[in-house]
Amino acid sequence: MNKLKACPTCRENADSQRKSHHDEKTVRDLVNRMNRIEGQVRGIKGMIERRVYCDDILNQISSAQSALHGAAQLLLEKHMKTCVSEQLQAGDHQVVDELVKTIFKLIK
Repeated sequence: MNKLKACPTCRENADSQRKSHHDEKTVRDLVNRMNRIEGQVRGIKGMIERRVYCDDILNQISSAQSALHGAAQLLLEKHMKTCVSEQLQAGDHQVVDELVKTIFKLIK
């Protein structure tokens, strides 16, 4: 379990899991992006099964990776504008360490 203080709207639930509190539009956008990515990955799997030319498959993999990157950017932006901002305002500066670790994972 993470020792960071949860912002008032990210409080841990009974299962000790932190929850996000994004607006419905953001949730819809992220879910739609994940649905498209899921479809792309299924398509790539089908291409492999049909033994499609490697370069064509690699191009589709690159496209799926770009889509995941875009979803991560959107989620990171919303996280910084809500959860991180609120935790900093509440005096919890440990959130910066958590954010740095997350950004390092994303830019690997």
